[in-house]
Amino acid sequence: MKSHQIAIIPGDGVGAEVSAEAVRILKASAQKFSFEVNFEQFDWGCDYYLKHGQMGPDDLLEVLKDFDGIFLGCIGDASKVPDHISLAILLQIRKGFDQYVNLRPIQLYPGVDTPIRTATPETVNMVVVRENTEGEYSGNGGFFMPDKPEGFANQMAVFTRKGCERIMRYAFDLARTRKKLGDEDPVGLVTNCTKSNALIYSMVYWDSIFDQIAGEYPDIKTDMALVDAMTMWFVKNPQYFDVVVASNLFGDIITDLGAMLQGGMGFAAGGNINPEKEFPSMFEPIHGSAPKYTGKNIVNPIASIEAARMLLDHLDETEAADGIQAAIMKVLADGEVRTKDMGGTSTTREIGEAVEKEFLAL
Repeated sequence: MKSHQIAIIPGDGVGAEVSAEAVRILKASAQKFSFEVNFEQFDWGCDYYLKHGQMGPDDLLEVLKDFDGIFLGCIGDASKVPDHISLAILLQIRKGFDQYVNLRPIQLYPGVDTPIRTATPETVNMVVVRENTEGEYSGNGGFFMPDKPEGFANQMAVFTRKGCERIMRYAFDLARTRKKLGDEDPVGLVTNCTKSNALIYSMVYWDSIFDQIAGEYPDIKTDMALVDAMTMWFVKNPQYFDVVVASNLFGDIITDLGAMLQGGMGFAAGGNINPEKEFPSMFEPIHGSAPKYTGKNIVNPIASIEAARMLLDHLDETEAADGIQAAIMKVLADGEVRTKDMGGTSTTREIGEAVEKEFLAL
């Protein structure tokens, strides 16, 4: 029997509550499709920092490296630890395990309301492929006499040819599998999210590499949009987009807008992926830790269940992943259980139980 070793990092705030529902679905998947899932939980995060002066142990990467996958609930609680400190554990894992793909599916399911009028289940179905280990979040820079009138801060973005090429190839390969556009002769589209009119070195270089990689994929359509214009087009014509490839910062920004297209942060999941599987990949809801809701059992766990689905898909448990998605869609379409963000009164656990029940009944 196939066995998967999964590390669980609940993290801060509502992390424990949403992680429990992800684990519930992972266990149900193992039961239904006859594989084993073994879990080990690590209580790293802001409370760990208050005790030890760091977000996790010195050997964090060594501890995690032999797992098949990592599930992260959420990290951060600014009332305890400044955000730029708490974020370090995410960057450490992403960079340390070369999780250079941040994968963000953006799909609006039937039965889910969204504040954006143009967003419907028929129009919102895209994927943002965000470079995840360099770019604007490279961590290079410093301060020069910050308290003096002539003081300044310098933050350096780093764009390597290797980093750009591999994230772009991933996007084009994904577009080949999706083939979203066209009915009779479907084809994929990759949109380059850039800002080369203002960032005359980093983004001009990014664009030039995009054009080179596009030449390797003559079967895939391409387009380009400046990041500021893209936020407008996401709202005006969401149906146009298939796969979007973006730098670390730009991908971070546009995926939050994407979350609103799909109904809110409670539905948005993401993967930090090492495609070659040399290291474990990490999957998470992107909604943050929401400390004010901690312990109330009212947050929407769909994003965490979606993250569990992506984890199983990455582990080649595609039948289980497809079943989870079908169960989520059925529960949301029925509308009988809804958390507060969906206008209902159901608990976090009740949503998880409903998806589990539907999944096992499929």
